[in-house]
Amino acid sequence: MVRKNSGKFKQKLTFIDIVKGNFLNREELKAHYKYFLLLFVLMLIMIYSNHLVNQKIETVNALKEEAEEYKSRNAYAQSRLIKVKMESELSKEMIKDSLLPLESHPHKLLIKLESTNAEAK
Repeated sequence: MVRKNSGKFKQKLTFIDIVKGNFLNREELKAHYKYFLLLFVLMLIMIYSNHLVNQKIETVNALKEEAEEYKSRNAYAQSRLIKVKMESELSKEMIKDSLLPLESHPHKLLIKLESTNAEAK
């Protein structure tokens, strides 16, 4: 069997037709509108998921900057604490309070206890 032309002349799709939107009125597209609707929905989902990923990245970057600031604050506080604990700094503070620093350090006393078994008997 030989197919008979329906009498409609199929035009080639040009760039200008795409820009003007004339391709939407073609009969081939009207027959497959479900696929184009599916593609449109998938593109919307893709754009929305990309938007969510960008929001998450911004949140992570903000948290990283905040963590770095807290780390630097901690390092600064530790350095100040070490400086305050230094003996020379303590002696300066004692002199300000009109106290005299010790000339000799105190002795450490070690007390040896008898074994705990002797107390139990």
